[in-house]
Amino acid sequence: MSTSFENYQRRKLISSYFSVVLSIALVLFLLGILGLLVLNTKKMADRSKEQITISIFLKEDAKELEVEQLQKTLAMSDYTKSATYVSKEEAAEQHSQEIGEDFVDYLGYNPLKNSIDVKLNADFVTAEKVTEIAAELSEKSYVDEVSYDKVLVSMVAKSVEKIGFWILVASAIFTFIAVLLINSSIRLSIYSKRFIIKTMQMVGATKTFIRRPFIWQNIKLGMIGALLALVAIGGVIYYVNTSFQDLGLLEDPTILIILLIGVFVLGILISLVSTYFATQRFLNLRTDELYY
Repeated sequence: MSTSFENYQRRKLISSYFSVVLSIALVLFLLGILGLLVLNTKKMADRSKEQITISIFLKEDAKELEVEQLQKTLAMSDYTKSATYVSKEEAAEQHSQEIGEDFVDYLGYNPLKNSIDVKLNADFVTAEKVTEIAAELSEKSYVDEVSYDKVLVSMVAKSVEKIGFWILVASAIFTFIAVLLINSSIRLSIYSKRFIIKTMQMVGATKTFIRRPFIWQNIKLGMIGALLALVAIGGVIYYVNTSFQDLGLLEDPTILIILLIGVFVLGILISLVSTYFATQRFLNLRTDELYY
């Protein structure tokens, strides 16, 4: 009879531990995926910004030395990601390929100008900064015109700001929900041992002594849940990186390592804090309140 009761208690305990681990793993997995989305949304936004080109058209009488000096100045500038010189012959060839016919033969001359195509670093792609850069370049005597898509610059900047704001809001909401879910699972686990807690307290055990094994037990469960979440996140990263290599998920492994460590530490911290307050609640209850 006692063996049957012991087996029942053991199964109940295992079931309780399993539910806590599963809850922690699922919540941390979702948080990790959200963190991955946040990191790559910024990366994709930066890539979109860095595709915007400022074309500096040079005058026909621009000297080779002046052009070289401009290229060196652009290369040393903080706002420059790349600066590529495009001769009018190269521009004509590219344009002919795009329209499918040789417009130079049709016109009898090449109306295009030598130019330098500048791609900016993402941090400088705002309407104000791009306008300042264009104005500064236009002041040079050998520059005929500075051209860029003003509408596109403004649209990209505003879109990135909106996306960033809503992702931060979603991150805050999901983090709050994650803490609540893990806290609820741990509280239910400790609730089943509330009479043991009160019995230990009645025979003279201190709150710290009673609380310690519960905290350590749930920290271990949090670590197991976090490890399961990390394995699942690693699988998602591998699949996405293999299927969508253009995203470049593994370009900066340091950020991914920080994210994974953050998920692991978060699992431990939430388990620690939730267990502390859950045990504290039952330690402060009167004996007759344990039945409600």
